[in-house]
Amino acid sequence: MLAQTHRFHGLSALRPLYKSGSVIRGKSLAVRYQARKDETYRAAVVVSKKVHKSAVVRNRIRRRIYEVIRLADPSKTSGLDIAVMVYSTDFAGMPYDTLKTELTNLLSKAHSSLKQHNKHAIVEKEE
Repeated sequence: MLAQTHRFHGLSALRPLYKSGSVIRGKSLAVRYQARKDETYRAAVVVSKKVHKSAVVRNRIRRRIYEVIRLADPSKTSGLDIAVMVYSTDFAGMPYDTLKTELTNLLSKAHSSLKQHNKHAIVEKEE
């Protein structure tokens, strides 16, 4: 489980992320991300009833993804608000290494695109 400082608290905390965050899509999940002012991160995992009717399965998927985020390299999550949306039940029984690889690739893409965006913003300000 993530520490309380790394979790979103309530739907109102997620609204700005959904409104103005960027999205990177994978095969069966998507990561919505946005920059934070500090170097910590906040994460949420969204698994709808369309993925699976059983709350037990949805919660298993959610817990597995939270664990990957918790153990992820801090350089891939620092300074980000992250929401992971799951579109497939495959994550309930997927081997941990496969799940970790897929999610870590998306997180690193999000972090690198955010760095590039910030680099361009700094260059534009200097001119």
